[in-house]
Amino acid sequence: MENKKEFRSWLDAHKLEHPIVIAGPCSAETEEQVLKIAHQLKDTDVTYLRAGIWKPRTRPGNFEGVGAIGLKWLQKAKAETGLLTATEVANRAHVELALEHDIDLLWIGARSTVSPFIVQEIADALEGTDKVVLVKNPVNPDLALWIGAVERFHTANIKNLGVIHRGFSTYDKSKYRNNPEWQIAVDFQTRYPDIPLICDPSHITGKRDMILEVSQTALDLNFDGLMIETHYDPDNAWSDAAQQVTPDSLIQIFKDLRIRKEQDDEVGYQSKLGVLRAQIDIIDNSIIETLGKRMKTADAIGELKKERNVAVLQSKRWNEILGKMILAGEEQGLSEEFILRVFKAVHQESIVHQEKVINN
Repeated sequence: MENKKEFRSWLDAHKLEHPIVIAGPCSAETEEQVLKIAHQLKDTDVTYLRAGIWKPRTRPGNFEGVGAIGLKWLQKAKAETGLLTATEVANRAHVELALEHDIDLLWIGARSTVSPFIVQEIADALEGTDKVVLVKNPVNPDLALWIGAVERFHTANIKNLGVIHRGFSTYDKSKYRNNPEWQIAVDFQTRYPDIPLICDPSHITGKRDMILEVSQTALDLNFDGLMIETHYDPDNAWSDAAQQVTPDSLIQIFKDLRIRKEQDDEVGYQSKLGVLRAQIDIIDNSIIETLGKRMKTADAIGELKKERNVAVLQSKRWNEILGKMILAGEEQGLSEEFILRVFKAVHQESIVHQEKVINN
């Protein structure tokens, strides 16, 4: 993707001194609800009023959105408050209706991003539009799939393009609804620094009391904005009640967030930073060397198992290692979640090494 700087223009156009904020209910429920929330948000840092009109649900029978009538409610909210409007689209018909009702920002949901067919259909319907189009990451942690979706919209000459990081599904134990996998978002940001990156802490956490923490992490990682689900009566919301905050809570989150500078050119800071980064480089090299030694030991274990015709996987031994490492990690201030992820990766690589030895 060339000329990526053009995509940041829609952010620059707002001339904001703070990250862009997209907020509003998970689902538009009634006209009264949409208008009430819009008026509660109009004098805050919110720029876009979001509301789900069509709600793709995992299982049938759950509330799946009010449909096109909700677009009229968003139009009315915009007329009364001046807030720009945003909603999710999942097919060509949604796009056509959203454009007909002059919705300002359209986002592509995580379930849609996984399908190149759906993405292409939506991209074709939006070709050449000056509306803001944001692409959420796919539900599974696949950077290539996310990039592929963005490329389809770029090819369709979408002038104002960005992405939303909403976390990834996982079978592993986690305190999050959708594991953030921050490194994937950072990798995207590194490859395409001029494509605006928005964080959706509501879907990452699934819990309103974690919104501030995840929002701060996103800003610390230089994200361009936040999408936060907001409802005046979240406990009785028709969808995703647990992750929505009240407008008052959202205002408090704005007050509590710390907006950090992207860089500091002061000589003393740069000198100290250089020393610390040099220390990190030395430690990282040591980690790689240690992992290399571990895999050589795994090769030796593989030779011994091959000689004695013993299976590679030893579940009892693995569980013992995991238990000890979790306790050791706690003593070093490392979370159980982190230790599990690291040692599962190390264990998998050890299995690969042993299998190569046994099968050769």
